[in-house]
Amino acid sequence: MFSIEVIILTLVAIVNAMIVWVIASQGWKSVVNRYFISSAFFVVFWAIGTTLFLIADNLELAEAGITLFYVAPMLVILFLSFFAVIFPRPKGTAFTSSNMILTIITVLFAFVIVYSPSLLTQSIVLNQHGLNELIVQPLGFSIYVLYFSSAFMLTFAEIFMRIRKYKGYQRKQLEYIFAGTFLAAVFSLITNLMMPLLGNSQFIWLGPTWTLFYIITVSVSIVKHQLFDIRLAAVRSLAYLCLLATLSVIYYLFAYIISVFILNVQTTEAISTSPINIVLALFLAFLFQPIKHFFDQLTDSIFYRKNYRADDFFATLSGLLASTTDLRGLLERAAVEISATLKSEQAFFFLYYSNATDHYVSAGTRKHSRLPLGDARMLDDYVMSNEKSNFVVTALLEDDANIRRLLHSHGISLLMPLWYDSRIIGYLSLGDQQGSGFTKRDLKVLSTIADELVIAIQNALSVQEVKEINATLQQRIDVATKELRSSNAQLRHIDEVKDEFISMASHQLRTPLTSIKGYLSMVLEGDMGNVTPQQETVLKEAFNSSERMVRLISDFLNVSRLQTGKFLVEYHPTDLGSVVEQETNSLRLIAEAHNIKLSVKVPKKSLPTIELDEAKVRQVIMNFIDNAIYYSRPETTITVSLEQIDDELAFVVADTGIGVPVEEQAKLFHKFFRATNARKQRPDGTGVGLFLAKKVITAHGGKMIFSSTEGKGSKFGFRIPVDTSKKRTQINEA
Repeated sequence: MFSIEVIILTLVAIVNAMIVWVIASQGWKSVVNRYFISSAFFVVFWAIGTTLFLIADNLELAEAGITLFYVAPMLVILFLSFFAVIFPRPKGTAFTSSNMILTIITVLFAFVIVYSPSLLTQSIVLNQHGLNELIVQPLGFSIYVLYFSSAFMLTFAEIFMRIRKYKGYQRKQLEYIFAGTFLAAVFSLITNLMMPLLGNSQFIWLGPTWTLFYIITVSVSIVKHQLFDIRLAAVRSLAYLCLLATLSVIYYLFAYIISVFILNVQTTEAISTSPINIVLALFLAFLFQPIKHFFDQLTDSIFYRKNYRADDFFATLSGLLASTTDLRGLLERAAVEISATLKSEQAFFFLYYSNATDHYVSAGTRKHSRLPLGDARMLDDYVMSNEKSNFVVTALLEDDANIRRLLHSHGISLLMPLWYDSRIIGYLSLGDQQGSGFTKRDLKVLSTIADELVIAIQNALSVQEVKEINATLQQRIDVATKELRSSNAQLRHIDEVKDEFISMASHQLRTPLTSIKGYLSMVLEGDMGNVTPQQETVLKEAFNSSERMVRLISDFLNVSRLQTGKFLVEYHPTDLGSVVEQETNSLRLIAEAHNIKLSVKVPKKSLPTIELDEAKVRQVIMNFIDNAIYYSRPETTITVSLEQIDDELAFVVADTGIGVPVEEQAKLFHKFFRATNARKQRPDGTGVGLFLAKKVITAHGGKMIFSSTEGKGSKFGFRIPVDTSKKRTQINEA
């Protein structure tokens, strides 16, 4: 009789058998695995015994099935209690005092049930057209219920205490096991113990079925948290199970369609047709590999989506190591990448380096442990004494308890020494792996990247040393800069003293020169009597020289005032046209002496009166005209013009003289600068006239006018706004 209950029980038996086979094939030597395998193994017999009881057509077979139904779950819970005591890290034995008592009770109770099934069973009702029913013995079955309740409580207590003890991936494993066991136990107690005790046994077939909760949670823990380290085998087994199920469906579907609809075979005989079976078997042989490949890809995409591929990891890390030479940044980024890939709780580097003195640096993931220098030296001694070990695994350290305690205190599960030129330059330290621990594949991957890590670290260390040398040089530069600033301050003080001296000397020289100029003027005008033509010529030259000397002293005095911040512009209403005409007329004698003609172009109509410092602007105008006279060729004309353009007055002196070289024009208005050809033409110049002119015009809110072509002449002038009230300012040295 193949009812839905029997099909489900068969499925439960197959699934548990697969779990037994997968874990046994991958880790039979582990005592943890053996206890879990034993528990799942007796679930298979539990399902078989339940099936035999339900479908038995005679009393003997039903009694055999019900005996197996009683005894198998007792052994399931017994081995599960052993498993709970030693999982996840087997230390000592599973036979604690409570487990010893449970073992004795289980063995004695099982013998009693086997040799006296009537202790629990009152009667068995055989149904020819349905499932058999069980009527239990109330007293004996109550003891049976009490036994299971006590055993479950003992097991749950052990698992719960271990959940509180562990953390990380091991805690997650325990939580999944606890959840699955609790669900299976609660529902089994209801359907297989409480309900039969109350007279309802029609749901006893659900007892083994509830273990699927347990199987599901264990499977999730295997896939997600590396339980038993059988992830690959479990996933591949699932792939093959899906493969077999798919092939079976295809086989029966094709056999049915071909036999019934093509060969007109009766439905009852369709599946047993031998020629068709042979053809279908050959056809499915061709389909096997594509279907297997499909399910391999499907299971990989589901269960390995968070698993890393070594090639991708190598490529990512290589790009990261080549992306920066900053030592700390390199170490932190590499540690984060390694930690994320290998699912390590922490990862950090400890490195030695020297630059005149020995240093060390520690960098890694956020909140990583700090390895003191003394502990690092202890690790050096240990690694060197073990013939350059590639790895130090904390869990496998049996020969040196001190090193094991040291690593454990820093949360280090795996230590990889970094070797360079037969010496240790540092360590890569990894915390607990958030799975079932580091695998051989992980160690192989780390070994592969070790050399590349060392090269990148050495390059970064070299850059770091260069940076530190630069920092030392920078300190020296700062000291030298400080000394230069001190010297510069002294020079400024000297310059201020010099300015004060020039100011004082200019004042002292200006008074006697003014007197000399006045006396010469009186002699030339005949106040002292008639002078001969020869005397007049000499006196005029002396008068012009004294006037140039007065202007020169005035220029120096103004420069001194600029330096000391005492150069002030005093504004008064001024007729600029009259000023231009007066200054031009005063220089006509000098122009005639050089055989040069002055042409003045000032509008006859009156120009607006503007606010300006007449004395200083007059000096600028005189300076421009005087320069034009001395740098022009004989028998040429100098044009002096003044005009109003919009809201500005524009004054320009145009000559056809030597001009200014293009490469020197940018420096023309700097203090004490003179063009090369100007120094040859007039060696006695000072280079302050144009400098002062720009300062004065800028103070009036105006702009300089300048253009020149070497050998063809120049234009010098300025533009001053008619309204200068908004531009009044005190002049300071630029």
